[in-house]
Amino acid sequence: MKHHSAQPTPPPSSTPPVAPSARALLPLLLFLALFVGAGLWYQSHGVAMGFYQVSAPVAILPAIALGILLAHGPLSQRIDTFIRGVGDPTIVTMVLIYLLAGAFASVAKAVGGVDATVNFGLSVIPSTLVLPGLFLITAFVATAMGTSMGTIAAIAPIAVGVSDATDLSILLTTGTVVGGAMFGDNLSVISDTTIAATRTQGVKMRDKFRMNLLIALPAAVIAMIWLYFTGTTAQVAAPGDYELIRVLPYIAVLVLAVSGVNVLLVLFIGILLAGAIGLGLQPDYSIAALSKDIYAGYTGMQEILILSLMIGGLGALMHAGGGLAWLGRQIDRISHLCNRGKPGRKTGEAGISTAVALTNVCTANNTVAILLTGQLAREMATRYGVEPRRSASLLDIFSCVVQGMLPYGAQILLASSLAKVSPLALAGSIHYCWLLGISALISIVTGSFRGRPTRGATEREN
Repeated sequence: MKHHSAQPTPPPSSTPPVAPSARALLPLLLFLALFVGAGLWYQSHGVAMGFYQVSAPVAILPAIALGILLAHGPLSQRIDTFIRGVGDPTIVTMVLIYLLAGAFASVAKAVGGVDATVNFGLSVIPSTLVLPGLFLITAFVATAMGTSMGTIAAIAPIAVGVSDATDLSILLTTGTVVGGAMFGDNLSVISDTTIAATRTQGVKMRDKFRMNLLIALPAAVIAMIWLYFTGTTAQVAAPGDYELIRVLPYIAVLVLAVSGVNVLLVLFIGILLAGAIGLGLQPDYSIAALSKDIYAGYTGMQEILILSLMIGGLGALMHAGGGLAWLGRQIDRISHLCNRGKPGRKTGEAGISTAVALTNVCTANNTVAILLTGQLAREMATRYGVEPRRSASLLDIFSCVVQGMLPYGAQILLASSLAKVSPLALAGSIHYCWLLGISALISIVTGSFRGRPTRGATEREN
């Protein structure tokens, strides 16, 4: 999850490390088996909206029970660990963003902001460039804001409106927004992932940015080319009439966010501005109607809000139980065996990437995943001759790749809630993240996109 903060969020637990244990990961496997398995079963039997038959916040309850059962210490201590995870500052901030994002989307739509923005955009952007333009705008905003969550909250409703005004799939337009948001999130020098990656590896932000750009830019270019050809056949309806003043809430949100204003304050100002426009321009729009629209936005975020809180608690249980430590140890051991104990950058880079990716799967939070694997990555980088700026880049890239694919991750949950689509269906439509992962893997295998070695860097190849 991304938000503006001076410091990256600390790991979920600062307690002394416990013995690594594979069984601490069983609750996550149970949750995925119940949630994904039930969705696949219902879908295979032709049930409409198969992945909505078993709600994720309900499917995670047995996993939480198993996590508490497997945890160490008295029952009260296990429950306290779960509650601390639920109340982690990262999780709480995420929940507040959910609420304000839902309220802003609801009010802006009610006062005609979405329709006006879509009609304005379609009147100035050629139909063949709708998708590349949407990706580019989203990427720029996310890079400037340093927050994928805030970017998705601001632009996803517009993507829904674009889909409604064209024959483009809502999964495609929403996936384009999430992809652009992850591009900017990964590259921004003020995002939490950048701060966490550079600090854990001891490198400068500009060095990590340059290294990231070598890998991310080719993926972004290919994604926009693919989006161009995908959208060339789009049938765009003639743009309707619009009043530019109704577009003002979105413009204000983007300008304030790019200016570095806290994303929570940005969304709150957006709600007030959209409400003021509705009260001023629509005679039948009242304070009571505004209140109902805000509350409707809250209730629309109920499912992901509950799931995020529970995932935070489950992640704390797995961390405290030694599950993540076991995962890191196994990856380090496999990397060591595959390279027969000899230093080799490719093996080290693959190990670092795998460690942060699997940790991200377990925590559903890319910043926390980087913080938890930072020390392991630094040790592997030293052992295998990987430059610190390279290890920082790989940490950030693979955490963002996984975060942009997780159907239970904050970004996809937020976007799917705003677009009213299945998070599992949306996960397969975020093509940029897949391309970024492929680009990074090619870089590891071929040794390309590494940039010029820094002075004193150890150059060892497999």
